[in-house]
Amino acid sequence: MLRRTFIALATTTAMSSVAFADNHEMDIVDTAVAAGTFTTLVAAVEAAGLVDTLKSEGPFTVFAPTDEAFAALPEGTVEGLLADPEALAAILTYHVVPGAVMSTDLTDGMTATTVNGADITIGTEGGVTVNDANVVTADIEASNGVIHVIDAVILSPM
Repeated sequence: MLRRTFIALATTTAMSSVAFADNHEMDIVDTAVAAGTFTTLVAAVEAAGLVDTLKSEGPFTVFAPTDEAFAALPEGTVEGLLADPEALAAILTYHVVPGAVMSTDLTDGMTATTVNGADITIGTEGGVTVNDANVVTADIEASNGVIHVIDAVILSPM
């Protein structure tokens, strides 16, 4: 689910920065809930049974699609995934990399193995991307890792 996404969008970045200010004492799930722009992601994490995992010690790096990213998927995609927890978990874990990876750790063309076992590719030319998704807000620290906000859902190659 993570394959080229990371380009800054000024409006989203400005709004997300305010929503995430000083949240590094909360875990990844609580930080996403507090932001208010990840209701679909949080519902999907709950439906896939991944809440306890993402609230655990970690650390994790989560490439978090916004509600707008989920809304951009073809009609029926989200509903179909919510009805198939195994497929949903595979896609969600494709957005998670073990360890805390900050934007300063990224290099153009690097790959990272996600929690679901598939690799994502990072781009840094003209903005940061993970596969085909743009990173619109980077380095949101949580108590158990880091969140990078992306503008698309990265669908797993599996």
